Amino acid sequence: WSQDAILHSNNREQVIAEAWRILKPGGVMIYTDPMQADSCPPDVLQPVLDRIHLDSLGSFSSYKDMADNCRFSGYQKEDMTHNLRIHYSRVLEELERNFESMCTISSRDYIERMMVGLQHWIDAAKADHLAWGTIKLTKP
Repeated sequence: WSQDAILHSNNREQVIAEAWRILKPGGVMIYTDPMQADSCPPDVLQPVLDRIHLDSLGSFSSYKDMADNCRFSGYQKEDMTHNLRIHYSRVLEELERNFESMCTISSRDYIERMMVGLQHWIDAAKADHLAWGTIKLTKP
């Protein structure tokens, strides 16, 4: 199980290949990941990528291709994109509500940049440029 961690790799193909390598036959990998929508226009996600210091995001279709390339036999997805905007909106709301206390444990500049970055994620989710869900891969 991996929850929103593969997102932070700039080599997602290697992550999926490593999962294939270590799983026994019949083994299952289940993960969630914030992704770009398959229909996302090129170059609109740069503000989102800048926040997490990445060059790209995965997508449902790119993870399907990676699974096929590694010879995983089942690719199942549950698209839960509708929860993504809600999640980042709630995180931003809590950060705003607790702004002063957060600035006592982290720098004001960092918190302010985090808030700007979260708003980029919210805006991208509203524009249907992001996706989120669960993917299940099975090694035959």
